[in-house]
Amino acid sequence: MSHDRKEQSSSYAWYVVGLLALANISSFLDRQILALLVGPIKRDMHLTDTEVSLLMGLSFAMFYTLFGVIIGRVADKANRRNIIMTGVALWSVLTALCAGVKTYSQFFLARMGVGVGEATLSPSAYSIISDYFPKGQRAVALSVFTMGIFLGSGLALAIGAGLVANLPVQGSVSVPLLGNIFHWQKLFLMIGLPGLIIAALMFTVREPDRKDKLIRGGTDADLKLGDALKIIFQRANTYIGISLGTAFTAFINYGLTAWIPTYFNRTFGWSIPKAGLSYGMVLLTGSVSGILWGGWYADRLIRRGVTNGRVRIGMIAAIGSLFFCFIPLVGNPQLVLVLLMFPAFFAASPMGACTTAVQELMPNQVRALASAIFLFLINMIGLGLGPSFVAVLTDFVFRDESAIRFSLMALLLTGGILALLFYWIGYKTYNSTLKRLAIEI
Repeated sequence: MSHDRKEQSSSYAWYVVGLLALANISSFLDRQILALLVGPIKRDMHLTDTEVSLLMGLSFAMFYTLFGVIIGRVADKANRRNIIMTGVALWSVLTALCAGVKTYSQFFLARMGVGVGEATLSPSAYSIISDYFPKGQRAVALSVFTMGIFLGSGLALAIGAGLVANLPVQGSVSVPLLGNIFHWQKLFLMIGLPGLIIAALMFTVREPDRKDKLIRGGTDADLKLGDALKIIFQRANTYIGISLGTAFTAFINYGLTAWIPTYFNRTFGWSIPKAGLSYGMVLLTGSVSGILWGGWYADRLIRRGVTNGRVRIGMIAAIGSLFFCFIPLVGNPQLVLVLLMFPAFFAASPMGACTTAVQELMPNQVRALASAIFLFLINMIGLGLGPSFVAVLTDFVFRDESAIRFSLMALLLTGGILALLFYWIGYKTYNSTLKRLAIEI
């Protein structure tokens, strides 16, 4: 391939990563906007912290993870671009429909539907990006895609804070087709409908040729589901270690993102818009720099011959989270904001690196399925349990809304200890597992 052709191919590959990252940003805007609406939702729908946490976590995570595994299996065989395009359109429409819910049950079901749509993105995107980039660049490329998590979360808090600040506290507004809705429900229309533009742009993405296929009998292996699962779980110690380590890192990230604005409100008397804007800027700075550093350093370690270097990033992240577990007990809000930059950095840093590690452990025919199971664990533990862990401690252990600072400290301690334990298991066995894959493909 000529130099110009290579440069054009590389530029297009980065265009694909950028568009997929934009879709990821959209998906996390949809998810994280609820963190700013805890007060209005509780007030207007008469809910508890725990019920709101189920909207933020479990309602979404259950269907996201269940359908993610199914879609991951399909993505290992079918056109991944088309799967993503359909999913983006689906979650955008269902997010917009959250504006019209009248009851808690309707809200819960709508969030489940959003989860189904968003389940299409990451397994398919991980697989596509791995086929567009050589091994020495994959961690950076997947980190840029995964950066959408933190850009979306940060933008939801930072931009959403300004929108929430200007919402009327009482009354309703009439919207065509949806009827009378609360003012805070308008936000779901504003963040949901633009996603349809991203879905249309997915037509510009070309499905890449699949690389690193498993060969049997001199040809590409056509694996049945049982064969695919057997291959994945032949690597159980390494794969599950990395997956659970990343899941408990996400447990910290989702728990903090869901409850830090409320923590500032209850502990320091800050308004939710002020807290959301402030923490949104922390997330944008700390998390984005963390995930880019993690991807860059992981690829650097690989080039230096440290084959398990991607998992080393996870161990560094877990230790960092433990080191800063005291932050919620600090009495100065400005100092808390500065210090929160560190757990934001550490919680983000392994996401792209460890995603890449999982991709490289698997032959192409099972990558999307392995990614979906990886995401199943991350989302059931991280998204499903992280926000609820904080809420349940506050509601049922401390029985005091102002004790949320102790719940957040427990989140950092619990997540950090368990993440370190599981990353260590994956780290010890990674090299031997990688050598086994090199023999198979």
